[in-house]
Amino acid sequence: MNKILVVFLFFCFLGTLSFVSFGQKKEQIQILNSNSTEYNKTIGDGAKRFIGNVIFEHNNTKMYCDSAYLYKENIMHAYSNVHINRADSLHMYGDYLIYNASTDIGKVRNNVILENDSTELYTDSLNFNTLLNIAYYFEGGKIISGENTLTSTIGHYYANDDLIFFKDSVHVESPDYTILTDTLKYNTKTETAFFVGPTDIFNDENVLYAENGWYRTKEKQFQFRENAIYQNKEKILKGDSLYFDELIGVGKAFRNVELIDTTQNLILKGNYALYHEEPESFLITDSTLLIQVTDLTDSLFLHADSITSNMDSSGTNRIIRAYHKVQIYRDDFQASCDSMVYTFEDSVITMYTRPIIWAQGSQMTADLVEIHIKNEKIDFFKLIQTAFIVSQEDTSKYNQIRGKEMIGYVRNNELSKIDVFGNGQTIYFTKDKEDVVGVNYAESSDIIIYMKDGKPSRFNLIKQPDGTMYPLGELEETKLKDFQWLEEIKPKSKTDIFFWK
Repeated sequence: MNKILVVFLFFCFLGTLSFVSFGQKKEQIQILNSNSTEYNKTIGDGAKRFIGNVIFEHNNTKMYCDSAYLYKENIMHAYSNVHINRADSLHMYGDYLIYNASTDIGKVRNNVILENDSTELYTDSLNFNTLLNIAYYFEGGKIISGENTLTSTIGHYYANDDLIFFKDSVHVESPDYTILTDTLKYNTKTETAFFVGPTDIFNDENVLYAENGWYRTKEKQFQFRENAIYQNKEKILKGDSLYFDELIGVGKAFRNVELIDTTQNLILKGNYALYHEEPESFLITDSTLLIQVTDLTDSLFLHADSITSNMDSSGTNRIIRAYHKVQIYRDDFQASCDSMVYTFEDSVITMYTRPIIWAQGSQMTADLVEIHIKNEKIDFFKLIQTAFIVSQEDTSKYNQIRGKEMIGYVRNNELSKIDVFGNGQTIYFTKDKEDVVGVNYAESSDIIIYMKDGKPSRFNLIKQPDGTMYPLGELEETKLKDFQWLEEIKPKSKTDIFFWK
């Protein structure tokens, strides 16, 4: 952005007119040259007309024209090929000039050009006040500086306040981007640009919109507020306030922050975000919410105290981490744990510290849980160490599967098979129609369980099998070791994930 802001400095060149001295001494305008001179009372008492190669001087500023009238009130009207030059550094051209040395006001009209070094201003009306140190155009102006162009309807320079003010249809074009805004202010002392009103900054890859903001050109820092939105081909970032430091590559977003990743179908929300450009990473916290959009009715919602994202060592695959009080809700799937990692390279979610999954009427727990995603849906999951699956038969009876490790396979969005490895145990209540008539207890080193409608339909006891069917009431212990029923902490809705139980 700093490349384009050099055009804002053009008004500083007006300072070389030495505005204060130009008006304070009230010196008479001096005539340096004229091919002929006329006196004519019809144009004014004491008026003089100068024709051909006219050169005037006032306070070391030379003015050239083809013809001019000089009135006794120390007012000059200059016509045709008007040229104002100060110290050979500033050149102003126009068709017509009125300059009042007594009131310190000058007006240049028609085909006005202001030149200094590589910067040019084009307008048809330019006024300047040498006492107040103000210069302005009001009927449209265009500024060209190198490859950069700025146009606006109104432009003011306030030298005493070190302020340039552009108003109405401000349009900046540079090789890198375009700026469209209603009002733009630039402080020449602090070298800070202020955007007031709806502002669009864009190029072929990026779009930034805000209704208030500033940019410090020396520090290369900007902050945009009020409906601030940044968008590129892959991401959209929103916030009440967006801040970025180009020199160190650090950005911040405050309040109502929303990051949308269109390639991953992810939405991240919170009230504070921190971004690092190299290597790319971000942190979002305070009322954090992650939404994995799968379709209009089946999105996944995740809340944690904070969420971070960074790229892996290859720089191509994203890793998302959620820390503390993680809770997940989807219509057919809920989960809870203390922390979680989602690696996009292999599409694996790993849950740490008291992980719990609720799906298809079953509760799944282990010391560590891995969820493997394929085509944005669960393909299979692993329950590692102290693996336990529980489903409720009625208020006092629970079907249970226990082992060192389990792998659950999901087909057509339903749990179809469970492989149990190491110290496998099951308790399963059998039914005759709607009535519970018995309980099946089985042990085996490894077990394969086939599921139907969310319930076991067939068991294969692979190694050292031992199983017994007991009539109802004869099995003294109907709960396996490490049994726990955690229905009370299960998130019941997408808003419930914000309340840790």
